[in-house]
Amino acid sequence: MRQATAHLVGTESGRAELSQGAGGDTTVEIDRLAESVALARLGQAAEGGEKFSILSEEIGRQEHGADWPLVLIDPIDGSLNAKQGIPLFAVMLAMLDGPTLGDTRVGYVLNLATGDTWHAVRGVGAFRNLEHLTTLPMRRGHRDFEMVALESSPRSLLGARPLLERAAKVRVLGSMALSIVHTATGGVDVFCVPFKARAFDMAASLLILREAGGTASDGDGADVYRVPAGLDGRTSLLCASDAAYHEQALAALNRDLG
Repeated sequence: MRQATAHLVGTESGRAELSQGAGGDTTVEIDRLAESVALARLGQAAEGGEKFSILSEEIGRQEHGADWPLVLIDPIDGSLNAKQGIPLFAVMLAMLDGPTLGDTRVGYVLNLATGDTWHAVRGVGAFRNLEHLTTLPMRRGHRDFEMVALESSPRSLLGARPLLERAAKVRVLGSMALSIVHTATGGVDVFCVPFKARAFDMAASLLILREAGGTASDGDGADVYRVPAGLDGRTSLLCASDAAYHEQALAALNRDLG
């Protein structure tokens, strides 16, 4: 997928609009090409006798002999970055044995610009570039959080204001999958989505976070892993690689500064 799409990044042909994808967003040429590569490889697995189904952001659901396991494909997470030539976009692949985010058995994220990979297997662990993922220890400075990352539209920023007021630095990467895996590594202290975002995009990276020892909830502290992982599932999100940081961030969002 990385080789196939490299020539389209930041080009007019790459962002040529084609149709509306199953997820509701407009499919552009770079999305279509990335998805076609993934579908071709999964098609080979089906021809070899594997039975499963696919749910992709662009084409929707495709069955290959069984409802489960279900393979989720987001061919370009951070597609606006890819269209604009900003090197922060990824492919997200997840394999689920049930309908919720907590049913993710395998998760894989590839930064299509750099080639860095993160993956996790439920109950086995989390890995970065095929090595066991080592989480950076938190460094406590003059503020509660050294770095907070967001997935947000301008309209939603106010929802995260109590958290931002306790942050030394703020980042908006533009890719949910990459933001969460960088939280799993400890590169980001806290990642927040202060609006109801599509849970589908979180499936792989939330498993990586959990297997790395991180903590995630929705913005009110409820169990995010119970949220349906399909294209219709929506949830806010608050996650951190450190449970204490997550607790502090949740208190800040709820304006309980204790």
